[in-house]
Amino acid sequence: MTILNILSFPDPRLRTNAKTVKTINSDYKTLTTDMLETMYAAEGIGLAATQVNIHERVVVMDLSEDRNQPMIFINPEIIEKRGQAEGSEGCLSVPGQQAMVERSEWVKCRYQDLDGETHELETEGLLAICIQHELDHLQGKLFVDYLSKLKRDRIRKKLAKK
Repeated sequence: MTILNILSFPDPRLRTNAKTVKTINSDYKTLTTDMLETMYAAEGIGLAATQVNIHERVVVMDLSEDRNQPMIFINPEIIEKRGQAEGSEGCLSVPGQQAMVERSEWVKCRYQDLDGETHELETEGLLAICIQHELDHLQGKLFVDYLSKLKRDRIRKKLAKK
């Protein structure tokens, strides 16, 4: 297992649109294992491949308290959304910063697992928010993009000082 380097805002590589995974092979088992290890080490609950400078549609998450329920999403897409919810979000690529973001409260997503099997998941609450957040990364979007220019610039300046 390898701890990967997490890109930090405003790194332009975070703005890359991730490509669809064409063939799921053993490389993705290694990648997702490394991504989970990286996410756990950084005390996060989700990580998109874009954040570790791999521009393919791969996301890992684990919202469990004991950090023992990893979820792997390959080629995820949101196929339906409902409702609105506002909550505080943070991001491993925007360390130490949080802000209120409005998202859909319920989502239905389709994805593949490491065996290439397609699944659909309907969820709400924190998992729905996390899915939306991580899938934004695959499109080159960060939670700070939902904020006003003034708030985004403040966060950029705070991170530049570190």
